[in-house]
Amino acid sequence: MRLRALLDTDALGLRLLGGEDELDRAVRGVMTTDLRDPSRYLAGGELVLTGLAWRRDAADSEPFVRILANAGVAALAAGEAELGAVPDDIVEACARHRLPLFAVNESVAFATITEHVVRQVSGERAGDLAAVVDRHRRLMTSGPTGGGPDVVLDLLGSDLDLRAWVLSPAGRAVAGSSAGGATLPRPVRARLAAEHLAATRTGRRGPHRAVVDGVTYSLFPIRTRAALTSVEARARGAAGARDVRETVLSDWMLAVEADAGDWPEERLDLLQGVTQLIAVERDRRDAARTVRRRLAQEVLELVQTGAAPAEIAARLRVAAPVLLPGLGAAPHWQVVVARVEWENAGIEGGPVAQSLLEEILVDPSPGSPADASGGGSLPAGPEPSDRIAVAHTGDEAVALVPLPAVSAEHDGSETGLLADSLLEAVRAPLSAGLDGDGRLTLGVSASVHSAEGLRGALEEARHARRVAAARPGRVCAAGHQELASHVLLLPFVPDDVRRAFTARLLDPLREYDKRHRAELIPTLEAFLDCDGSWTRCAARLHLHVNTLRYRVGRIEQLTSRDLSRLEDKLDFFLALRMS
Repeated sequence: MRLRALLDTDALGLRLLGGEDELDRAVRGVMTTDLRDPSRYLAGGELVLTGLAWRRDAADSEPFVRILANAGVAALAAGEAELGAVPDDIVEACARHRLPLFAVNESVAFATITEHVVRQVSGERAGDLAAVVDRHRRLMTSGPTGGGPDVVLDLLGSDLDLRAWVLSPAGRAVAGSSAGGATLPRPVRARLAAEHLAATRTGRRGPHRAVVDGVTYSLFPIRTRAALTSVEARARGAAGARDVRETVLSDWMLAVEADAGDWPEERLDLLQGVTQLIAVERDRRDAARTVRRRLAQEVLELVQTGAAPAEIAARLRVAAPVLLPGLGAAPHWQVVVARVEWENAGIEGGPVAQSLLEEILVDPSPGSPADASGGGSLPAGPEPSDRIAVAHTGDEAVALVPLPAVSAEHDGSETGLLADSLLEAVRAPLSAGLDGDGRLTLGVSASVHSAEGLRGALEEARHARRVAAARPGRVCAAGHQELASHVLLLPFVPDDVRRAFTARLLDPLREYDKRHRAELIPTLEAFLDCDGSWTRCAARLHLHVNTLRYRVGRIEQLTSRDLSRLEDKLDFFLALRMS
């Protein structure tokens, strides 16, 4: 904006005292000060507001004005509340240094002037930045040289002082401004995602306003091509327009730390341009997942049709470098099954569940993003989404998740994804998007180390999902740990699930026996036959009781079970009988 525009705004109460020939100077910012030397805080182009508290006598005016002129400020505006009329010595000093001078009526607060200048300057910067965004969008649509959404979010931070993040429906941070170390804790992201999903379900237009921990955010939907087509069709009342429920669980959003309610149209248009740019990036990433989806679909079809393990293993060898680049060894695998269901709606759930499961598995832990330790960890790749391969069949999505092979010295503790971790990470935000008529159920298998185990892992994950579906709640998950012996006795449990349960419980012991000739399996059988009696079991095996205690302790360590518990004894008993 120009200085001349300030005089044309009656509400600012400015009166020109000198510098009429300099009114075409550009104003790039505003600063309020009563320091005798404010030079360290000046960058040039500012309108400086002062209450004249720095002035003790006429001799102070010359050095103060000289400092402002040398710093390249646009103009000085002096308040009349403290001294009444602006002293002549200040007028004369400004004239010598060709610095425009305004008087500010005592009835006008400096905050009013500051707000007006910031709003106008931001609007002009938004126009300049809009051109940058448009150029960036053209680069991204014409080739891989655009730099991704982080570049534009950094521009929002540097040019408009807006902190912004791109979030997934589950609250994952897809991208964010690097200005000032701007990070959002997971609980805040989850609440913002929930607010956005709930608002989207009502059909209200964005941006949506949300207040979390006293901070106001504006939430802008990021529409992919399919979602935009659906919105436009509904706006025209077109027959066959897509239901909002088809995209509510897959669309990203842009969260801006500001209240957009009083923004000028220019800034709103800019943010809409940013969302369109990010939508282009989203479409690009979805296209990049095509190969992984196809590999997962091929493996799933082989497993479901009962193909020979050698054929499945060959397909896995092809898939492993794509799904887990840089691993350098044959991984173990885990299967996750998801199902999204809507009441009274003819919506195909498979594609919805596929897109959602891909988003969930990029950041599966409620702890640190994408690299959680312990029972929620996945191996890191060049890009977290590079390891996600999800197929869909009917209303069900199936994820094939590669895991690093455990070492020979692995102690038997749980590895890979845990159902509880997945549930904790996504339940709060996704429940808001499903509220009223939708459900998401997840089932997680144990890890398997060969093609022979994949069919059992798939059936295990599917059965775990059925266990989750029997529970109340909009978002439910169950893992293989919950398919205990009392469940396996039910007549409808598939044989593959029983075999997977047996292998998971006994294979660590068999492998240990093979490596160390430790006879843990015979020890376990004898211990159960003796009803857990240390003396009788030691006598039967011709062992010292301390040796028996060591072996039993090793069994418990390798299987994460406790042989003093009746439930674990029963699990071992049935596993041995079914093996």
